[in-house]
Amino acid sequence: MMGRVLIIGAGGVATVAAHKVCQNKEVFTEIKIASRTKSKCDALAKVLNDKYGTQVTTARVDADSVEELVALLSDYKPELVMNLALPYQDLTIMEACLQTGCNYLDTANYEPKDEAHFEYSWQWAYRERFEKAGLCAILGCGFDPGVTSVFTAYADKHHFDEMHYLDIVDCNAGNHHKAFATNFNPEINIREITQKGLYYQDGKYIETEPMEIHMPLNYPNIGPKESYLLHHEEIESLVINYPTIKRARFWMTFGQQYLTYLDVIQNIGMARIDEVEYKAPKADGTGEETVKIVPLQFLKAVLPNPQDLGQNYDGETSIGCRIRGVRDGQEHTYYVYNNCSHQAAYEETGMQGVSYTTGVPAMIGAKLFLQGVWSKPGVHNVEEFDPDPFMQQLNEQGLPWHELHDVDLEFED
Repeated sequence: MMGRVLIIGAGGVATVAAHKVCQNKEVFTEIKIASRTKSKCDALAKVLNDKYGTQVTTARVDADSVEELVALLSDYKPELVMNLALPYQDLTIMEACLQTGCNYLDTANYEPKDEAHFEYSWQWAYRERFEKAGLCAILGCGFDPGVTSVFTAYADKHHFDEMHYLDIVDCNAGNHHKAFATNFNPEINIREITQKGLYYQDGKYIETEPMEIHMPLNYPNIGPKESYLLHHEEIESLVINYPTIKRARFWMTFGQQYLTYLDVIQNIGMARIDEVEYKAPKADGTGEETVKIVPLQFLKAVLPNPQDLGQNYDGETSIGCRIRGVRDGQEHTYYVYNNCSHQAAYEETGMQGVSYTTGVPAMIGAKLFLQGVWSKPGVHNVEEFDPDPFMQQLNEQGLPWHELHDVDLEFED
């Protein structure tokens, strides 16, 4: 199969994925990068072509416009579209793929712009159309969701007859030496952690106040970090695909300084996602005009760009799954995780570890699709495919994993 891919997006994750795609050019034979700002694509393509001797091309596209996407896809005819843009654009890109006969992959599930809410139902609604068209859509092929879902599938395949308790734990013990900055798109990041927590227990979802449940957890090579229960989308598909799971939760670490700033941002109204009006003086001094802004989007414009954090970023991330279940009638625990150095990620791709841990798995999913290993018509979450080849690629592509058996998972029943 010809490995012609289109990467939509030119941010940190897309940059890492593009580096990895170019490192695997025996599979990816043609590469185009498109985003709203063509100059960013051109700058990235120059870095890639100089470093790897590739012939990456670029295009401008507004990923909010099905019409523009259809025109680009019809012209380029990629085997696979790697959607590494914003979660707001998942549905327009999926729609354009259906209209042009292209396969699809993303790293984060759809969320509407006007509501801080995400779930898979919007994308799962496309299942029948992708099936009928004979096209494959791979959802959530980043780290969490993505690698964490593959870790769960691997645990189920090799280590358990029944999984009962699943805790996904995400620690960033890096330091970017900024007073306040987010590790990926500030708008998405702040929306995600300021909404209510949600976890699954005994067949139903239980809602918590934002950051209400937290506890210190020990992370390999890092030590104890306060970890907070959040709502995260991979739980939604994992409890369907592994119905023996009695409880599934997602935890993420935050430093106290970050939480203090976040508290202030919320209390002064800068986390709002609705439009506010204010009177601004005209540049020519002829009076005032009423301007509409979304506070969170304005905040994003003045915060450090996550793409620029890499150079002085030290420390590492540690993300994994802590699972308890039964094998041969005996209870066992299993902890599978990856630690990723921000500095090593920066030296290889110019991006910090959070972008790296999302961009590498996106490339691996795309590679397995093009090789025919992960390919079936319909809309699929990553745990629906064979985890073994993906796990092997993680070790080969810069995200080696480690496993611990029958250790204390630090969680009570």
